[in-house]
Amino acid sequence: MSEIATPKPRPIELLAPARDAATGREAILHGADAVYIGGPAFGARAAAAVAVADIAELCQFAHLYGARVYVALNTILYDNELKEAEQLVWQLYEAGADALIVQDMALLGMKLPPIALHASTQTDNRTPQKAQELQAMGFSQIVLARELSLTEINAINKVVSVPLEAFVHGALCVSYSGRCYASQHCFKRSANRGECAQFCRLAFDLIDGRGQAVRTNKHLLSLRDMNRSASLEAMMDAGISSFKIEGRLKDTAYVKNTVAYYRQCIDEIISQRGKDFRRSSFGKSDVDFTPDVERSFNREFTAYFLHNPERPMASHDTPASLGKRIGTVKACNPRAVQLKLLPNIALTAGDGLCYHDAEGGLTGFRVNRAEGATVFPHQPQRIKPGTPIFRNHDAAFERTLSHPTATRTLALHIQLSETPTGFCLQAKDESDAEISLVFEHAHETAKTPQTEQIYRQLARLGGTAWRAEEIDVNTNCFIPASVLAAWKRSMVEKLTKAHQTRYQRPERLKPATKRPQMPQQIDYTYNVANAEARNFYETRGTKTIAPAYELQQVPKATLMTCRYCLRRELGACLREKEALQLTPPLALRMADGRTFPLIFNCKKCEMRVMADEKG
Repeated sequence: MSEIATPKPRPIELLAPARDAATGREAILHGADAVYIGGPAFGARAAAAVAVADIAELCQFAHLYGARVYVALNTILYDNELKEAEQLVWQLYEAGADALIVQDMALLGMKLPPIALHASTQTDNRTPQKAQELQAMGFSQIVLARELSLTEINAINKVVSVPLEAFVHGALCVSYSGRCYASQHCFKRSANRGECAQFCRLAFDLIDGRGQAVRTNKHLLSLRDMNRSASLEAMMDAGISSFKIEGRLKDTAYVKNTVAYYRQCIDEIISQRGKDFRRSSFGKSDVDFTPDVERSFNREFTAYFLHNPERPMASHDTPASLGKRIGTVKACNPRAVQLKLLPNIALTAGDGLCYHDAEGGLTGFRVNRAEGATVFPHQPQRIKPGTPIFRNHDAAFERTLSHPTATRTLALHIQLSETPTGFCLQAKDESDAEISLVFEHAHETAKTPQTEQIYRQLARLGGTAWRAEEIDVNTNCFIPASVLAAWKRSMVEKLTKAHQTRYQRPERLKPATKRPQMPQQIDYTYNVANAEARNFYETRGTKTIAPAYELQQVPKATLMTCRYCLRRELGACLREKEALQLTPPLALRMADGRTFPLIFNCKKCEMRVMADEKG
């Protein structure tokens, strides 16, 4: 009777953002299993472009730990950019990139190297059918829409075999990704071209059907930041294999803190569920600070739609960072503010504190001096006792993170033994990289025991990617410390080369033999901006193809399609009993008078923001 094979643990990936190669390196040191970074062009963050040479260096560093580097090439392309984009893909492949994160289907028709392709969240990945189509096209990883619940994620996981990637932390787009045209419409800056002007962070008036302002000068579309750290295990069980931190425009300190925090969370789950999950890269990260995501930029947190449509999801008073709540105001005079601090809070000069003023807006001040719970602001403050106080710039924490704060090392087993004409130094690390070095050297009888001294010399691996976990010394000959040091350097060099030689990049998934059938007619929301993408859809049965929004005038266009519903957020959902009554139709009005009608599809539980009317 044949034995039933035990399922292997599923690899779990912590995926970190990198605005540049230096930040990517820090992300890996602090525990990331992979990083995503923009190339010199065509990444959906125009302000975070990185040279190919820098990406090549990052790849070499990452691959030492079995970590991967994904390059975001996820803008839509124009016809005059196709050749340049194809050349860039080859350059990135030669640089060592592990995969491309893409949106434009034109890439599927190009002559590309066998580099893996990941379907960006901008391809609007919300249904099992869409996920199946993407896998059939040859995408080897799918970045799911942020709006999905655990149940919806699980339904997708059941019909595909490729890894599923989901955002777990960072800023949220209010519209389904890839389907936001507000920035292009209002400011001629396309979000699908990496130039989002953040329309959703602006202040609006909410106008009802009588023309009355129901809410005035509020950031009605500005969502809180995502934080799903409490739901990682549930997401793993639902089928998520890659956990993505948002933030390719964030600074290095932010990346260090969030990566270290999620590394600890994921490692704790893996330690308890080792039969089910394993880490996707190698090496142990040691950090010399206590990670705390509340101490980095945040607009307060939400798990979004993961469990249910929670409320509040948005931060209507301000789109700025609140940071961490540290206490309340006890007393205030023009020169000093006395606080009632929460436990384990220490204030210092340079801290930035903030609070909500009487109108609900965010007001802040810099601390010139701190004496215990009393702070002396740089300018007079008038704050009502009992007002909650937040710290949105933690000077001491930022200083700590401005210095080296982590090392990452691979566990190494070293063995030194005698040969007839010298010595053999063997080493094998936790990734199974293995080397053997033979050195010609006289056997010199020692007058005193040498084992301890040799052990100490071989264990000194500071500044390298390894730490000596086990050392076997099978000789008592005298070997000068300088000789041992030279042998050790050779060992490190050969181990490094062994990693470079044996590292295998993921290969591009072969498309299914049977092509998925596309809709007969597609509109501007498919973002077709070039002839190659048009050909992609035509060869799959599409007859009528509308050009991308950026290439045409669309009357009465839907600028945003959102699962976030302003009615629900305000307690005015039509499905709820005793809901706040709002006279339809509703619209958002900008400060310049432009008005954007809102359409609510209660059956789908969606809200649409329509193109503006004259104010």
